[in-house]
Parts: sequence; structure tokens; C-alpha cells
Amino acid sequence: MNEYNWFTGTNLKVGIYGESHSESIGVRLEGLACDKLDTNALAAFMKRRAPGQNDWSTPRKEADEVIIDTLQNGLFEAHIQNTNTKPHDYSNLLRTPRPGHADFTARLKYGESFNSSGGGAFSGRLTAPLCAAGFLAMSYLEQKGIKINAHIKSIADIKDETYNFDDRTNEKAFLEKLSAVPQKEFPVIDDSKGELMKEAIAKARSNNDSVGGTIEVVIQGIPGGIGGPIFEGIEAKIAALCFAVPACKGVEFGNGFGAAELNASTNNDSFIFDGPSTPSTSSGSRSLRELTKFSSKTCETPVLKTNRCGGILGGISVGGTVAPIVFDVAVKPTPTISKEQNTVDLETKSNTTITVGGRHDPCIVPRAVLVYEAVAALALADFI
Repeated sequence: MNEYNWFTGTNLKVGIYGESHSESIGVRLEGLACDKLDTNALAAFMKRRAPGQNDWSTPRKEADEVIIDTLQNGLFEAHIQNTNTKPHDYSNLLRTPRPGHADFTARLKYGESFNSSGGGAFSGRLTAPLCAAGFLAMSYLEQKGIKINAHIKSIADIKDETYNFDDRTNEKAFLEKLSAVPQKEFPVIDDSKGELMKEAIAKARSNNDSVGGTIEVVIQGIPGGIGGPIFEGIEAKIAALCFAVPACKGVEFGNGFGAAELNASTNNDSFIFDGPSTPSTSSGSRSLRELTKFSSKTCETPVLKTNRCGGILGGISVGGTVAPIVFDVAVKPTPTISKEQNTVDLETKSNTTITVGGRHDPCIVPRAVLVYEAVAALALADFI
């Protein structure tokens, strides 16, 4: 029997099993009403995360074909065969833990019997079945008019075009460009910046090193009133699932840490009624009749003039017609690198060095874009 690692939400329960070099990895999703799915769309979705497809990915090639075991009565079970494993590449890590990896802490928790092959249960390989569950959640949300799109915000010091929290004038154009990202091999909005990012990744690879970056996620069409105070906050649930993804080192909503540098008078997002009936700063001479004659349902809902809060106030969504939810994720450099590093030999109790073989991503960020779309979908589906 497979041993699952569980996330238990309010309405959904998600379990992941397997290890980087185990025979298979899999997922069990309980509580999401879905009795059929588009297998071709699922395959295309999984391909965005699959390894071994390009120069900025790990050389490990896996088809990541999702084999569905159960799909009925709110239960989804599926597995993926690991067809390209090389556990001998990691045989020395039981005694010489890799810097930046979970080898040392896993041994503290599980003892000397822990199998660290390829990172074991701590490997980013486990995000493949997580994405399969996320696909179901995204399909469910799309039926309700909710869209989730993400892109690489930065790699090293190179930045893509990003959402503007301070000026929403060109928001619609930005969202249209963002919606085209899933069709791209390299998930950026500005392809010229993408080429510079590829160069940075290639340079890191040539130096037997790796680089990290950030990912921006935008959620459109979410109803207002989703979430709650304290432990029920929408930020809390999204962040919890984001941190379940290996290599995640930070999550910020809206302008995030930038808010700490502002006064409230600047950071607060003003509410305005958008539409023909909205008074402008120069409308003092206009009559009340002129200002209200276009009043209709379309302009009875206010919007945020800016969106520094990232579409969430008090842990609750303001609603997609008011402002989209926007959050960023910080992804650390892949810790497994071929460059010689200092470590210890836990058996001889001495200092030593380590050079790790095997296959790893010089930058995990491009493949992780899909993963954060998936976990955001699971968090929102649990609420909705």
C-alpha cells in the first residue's frame, strides 16, 4: 500500500505518494465533483512541467503520462511511472549530506534508514502528481469563470514585464499577454527578456551551478467574499500549498514586502465606481443628473483604483470584478549542483567536500510556473 503525504482542507483532501526514484509516484484527491476529464488537455498541461525537454531543464527525460486509476463520486486517483531513474548517482549522500538539501534534516527525523536517492520524498519530482490534481481543480474553476495564469517574473537579476499594482490603466492589455504564456515553451511575457534569462541559466550550468527566480500568479474571475479572517484567510491557504512545493522560499501578495516601506495613505487602495457615472476630479461643474444618468448594474460595484493589496482584504477576496488576486513566489536556486562544496562525513565525523553527480535543473523556475498555478487552483477549489 502506498503511503500518502496529506493536505487536508475544508472541503478537499489531497494526498501524494512516492519518491524521486521509486517505481511510481501518485496522487489521491477527495471531495472534488468531477466524473470525467479531457485526457488530451491533461497531457498538454503536464507537458509544461515535464523534465528533459530543453537546455534549461534537467537531462532526465520522463513522459509524465498520468494513468488514471479512479475517477468517480468525488474521488480521483492516478499515478505516473518513473521510467528514467538512476539511484546510484546519489549513493554517497547517506553519509555526506548535500548543502542546501534535505539530506541532513531527513536523517535527523527518519534515521539512517532514510533513502535520499534523488531527494527521496523531498524531490521536486513529487510535483508531477500534484499538478495532475491541480489540473482537475483548474478545470473545475474554469467552469465557474475563474482563470489562473502565471509567468516567470524574474530569473537572477533579469525581470519580465509584471503586473502594475500602482496603475491599473493597462491591466487589461497585460492580462491578455499573460493569457498567451501557457502556449510558450519559455513562460515569459517579454520574449526578449526570456532570451536573457536563458543566457543566465546557461551560464550557471556551464559553471556547474544554478540560479533561482520569482514567479507571478494572477487569478481572474474569483467571486468576492471567498476566504475569512485569521486561519480561514485565502492568503493562508494559498501560501500553505505554495510552501509545500520544494524550493519555495517566500510568498507575497500584492506589493508584499514593498508595503512595509510605505505610509498607509499610499499603500491603501482607494475604492471608486468605474464606468460612465464615475465623477472625475474635474467634474465639479457637472450636474448631479449628468453624473448619475448612466447609472446601471454595470457600475454599481466599486473597483480598486490601485491593487497593492493583491485582490485580498482581511483574508477575503474582493472579487474579480473589483480586482484580480496577484501573488509572487520566490524559488531558490536548485540546491543539487555539480560544483564542489563543503560538507561533513557523518560516519567519520570529519569535514570533507562533495561533488554531486546525477541530473538536475540549472534553474527550476521555468518548470515550476505550472506547479504554482496548480496549487493555487487546489486552494481556491477547496474554498469554492
